[in-house]
Amino acid sequence: MESLSILFILISTLFLIGCLLTPIAARLGAPFLLLFLCIGMLMGEDGFGGVYFSDFSLAYEIGSIALALILFSGGLDTDMATLRKAAAPAFVLSIGGVILTAVISGALIHFIFGLALDKSLLLGAVIGSTDAAATFLLLRQKNIKLKDGLGETLMVEAGINDPMAIFLTIMMVAIVDANLPLNAETLISFLPELFQQLGLGVAVGAIGGIAAAGLINKIPMPVSLFAPFALATALLVFNATSIFEGSGFLAVYVCGVLLRHRVTHQTDRVSQFHDGLSWISQIVLFLMLGLLVTPSNMMAILPIGLGVAGILIFIARPIATFMCLTPFGMGFRQQAFIGWVGLRGAVPIFLAIIPVISPGPIGEGFFDIVFVVVIASLFLQGWTISLAAKWLGLTDETPATAETKD
Repeated sequence: MESLSILFILISTLFLIGCLLTPIAARLGAPFLLLFLCIGMLMGEDGFGGVYFSDFSLAYEIGSIALALILFSGGLDTDMATLRKAAAPAFVLSIGGVILTAVISGALIHFIFGLALDKSLLLGAVIGSTDAAATFLLLRQKNIKLKDGLGETLMVEAGINDPMAIFLTIMMVAIVDANLPLNAETLISFLPELFQQLGLGVAVGAIGGIAAAGLINKIPMPVSLFAPFALATALLVFNATSIFEGSGFLAVYVCGVLLRHRVTHQTDRVSQFHDGLSWISQIVLFLMLGLLVTPSNMMAILPIGLGVAGILIFIARPIATFMCLTPFGMGFRQQAFIGWVGLRGAVPIFLAIIPVISPGPIGEGFFDIVFVVVIASLFLQGWTISLAAKWLGLTDETPATAETKD
């Protein structure tokens, strides 16, 4: 009991310190969640806290729930008008973009660093998904509104690109662990699993969202129970979909979108509750991932980590973006911005845990490489996001003008 109390004291203290330091992070223009990642590292075994935490399996379980709650909140923040406006380009970018980014990154990692092709493609799959939600958060933090529906595209992409990255990671882990040949026959054999993941994710998420909205609309439960009821629905949908080997992450996002669309009252109360819960989930996730990494072990893999980050940021993501969005007639500046702000966050670090806890040949060095990639992305892209939007002329000054006239 005493050790549990000490644990809660530690977590609460770290949480409070991080929240109190957020004005400094905002003033420096740093990504907010990077602050908690650094706090976790400072409290780890190489920092002044001396906390030893290396349970990758526990980190995966906690990270799964945290990520599910984050995606559910993202669904609640996505209205149908936004979804319809950005659905086509965001869908292509979240599916084709993730695949192209993974393949281009993996191929270049293989040829430049001499890593085995299957392991290179696994690394490409892990770093294939963007943290567009964090990107949008940074833009809101600096009061930047994007023109041409770019904000909507980034927001929708945030909710639907993670399941594809998760599937590609699991597929490549299976290939690496079993030493399967990288040919068309092997890849085609995984297609039924992909369709099952996506199909069950959409179906169970839709059923859960519609059913929960109907119950909230019809049953006169206390107003204060609406948000906890939605939370219980999200956890039920996520775990039920996962048990039947569907994409629980896609399911909770779809559930959140439909719940917001169909609930006729108290939607703001539900959204605000889960927005706060999403913040807590992201903070806990970044603190835990910071504790999990051992900075002294990263020096040996720093060159390859920075090299992979360079491949991802300057080559793979921009090429994938242009290939996916050109058919929609999107302008060069808009594509350049989306290609640049392919911010990497907690999801790649979380996905890097999967091959580490699998029985295959991948060790903790793989996790450290991905960690370096994410840190480089947060520093370089996170600090230049508003500058890129202004330099490309993609900021919408209309709200500020209207406010001045009033």
